[in-house]
Amino acid sequence: MTKIELLEKQIADLDYDSFAQLREWFLEFDQAIWDKKLESDSNTGKLDFLINTALSEYQAGETIDL
Repeated sequence: MTKIELLEKQIADLDYDSFAQLREWFLEFDQAIWDKKLESDSNTGKLDFLINTALSEYQAGETIDL
């Protein structure tokens, strides 16, 4: 049995309250990982193309005021 299969079985065996607690923890954990990845990508310039695209569209008059 792989680690994932073992985790799946253990999760399936949780009672409702324990599962809810795990779900909350996992969502926070996942969001923290996403935030770190986004910050890292931003700091290394991997997202600069988004800024450049937005500026180009703005300068070309292709945007609208919100």
